[in-house]
Amino acid sequence: MDPDKLLSDLIALPSVNPAFLPPRDATGGEHLVAEYLAHCGRRAALDVEFQSVAVKRKNVLIRLTPIGDIHHRVVFAPHMDTVGVSSGTQFKPTRKRGRLHGRGACDTKGSVAAMLSAIIGISRMRDRPRRTEIILAALVDEEAGQSGSRHLARSGLHADLAIVGEPTQLRVVTAHKGDLWLELSTRGRAAHGARPELGINAVHNMAKIVDLLETKYAAQLRRRRHRLLGPATINVGMIHGGTQPNIVPDRCSIRIDRRTIPGEKDPQVKREIVRFIRQHGMKVELIDTKAEEPAPALETLIGHPILRRLLKAAGQKKPAGVDFFTDAGVLSAAGIPSVVFGPGNIAQAHTADEWVEIKQLDGAQALLTSFLASLP
Repeated sequence: MDPDKLLSDLIALPSVNPAFLPPRDATGGEHLVAEYLAHCGRRAALDVEFQSVAVKRKNVLIRLTPIGDIHHRVVFAPHMDTVGVSSGTQFKPTRKRGRLHGRGACDTKGSVAAMLSAIIGISRMRDRPRRTEIILAALVDEEAGQSGSRHLARSGLHADLAIVGEPTQLRVVTAHKGDLWLELSTRGRAAHGARPELGINAVHNMAKIVDLLETKYAAQLRRRRHRLLGPATINVGMIHGGTQPNIVPDRCSIRIDRRTIPGEKDPQVKREIVRFIRQHGMKVELIDTKAEEPAPALETLIGHPILRRLLKAAGQKKPAGVDFFTDAGVLSAAGIPSVVFGPGNIAQAHTADEWVEIKQLDGAQALLTSFLASLP
């Protein structure tokens, strides 16, 4: 199967994550892409299965079953959803200067196209793997809550290796940062704006905390480095407080993005931040957001035999890391050794003019085909 043609078809099928759209928007959800991939899989005589994750949102699993007993299993796990668009023309695939442009071109329909093309190609080879099951698990909801990968992880699927599709410029990524969102709140005492001395300004108190986190705490994190990923980081991205200018605000809250490195655990990080603030003489409350599931960091050792085959196919001797979070962290936390790989550059992801080099797209298919051909 031609990955270029497949990617063009996928770009033309809108699959914007519904989290970024108003209700019932026609471009929302992954169902069109899922059905198209299922059609391609059936046409290639592969086994197709759907996993219902949410209303009208299903993972699609396309399997190449080995000729003999299953001794090994490799999972390709790209996601089908994209971020939103500023213009409907972003759903129109366009070729120019050796690039294929359109929403999802590199994040991550390019990976979907390369991976499915490689599986279909290997299925037609005489010397295809005889003891290794190969699965394309095209996932929903990576761009928002990762419910697709979380559902796959909870399904009890076991695998020797999961290769999560993301734009890595054809590098095999073995480590990435985790992501923890926190909400902190300060309390004050309301008073008339004409007599502010009678109140306690919660916004003012929070401003001191923001400065503390962005300076002293951030400096502390810079001394905590990972060999591939660098330091853990913090960003105060949202603040809300007060009701109107002439009232001393009695509440203020902030939302924090804390990027974790392998070895850090979410409960430990939460305690650390609250303790750091209180050690500097300030009062703060951690708001319990139970709805948000962990987004753990990833670190996979390169000694795994099947992973070594992938690294050999990529001509890569050393591990690599990236700053951004992926579904690989979720699958790895569930006990599936995971890495990240795909065509494209993360710098193009989520941009108005998203594109992938056709040479990289074809290279990804060739590399993955070589890897699959090496499996037992």
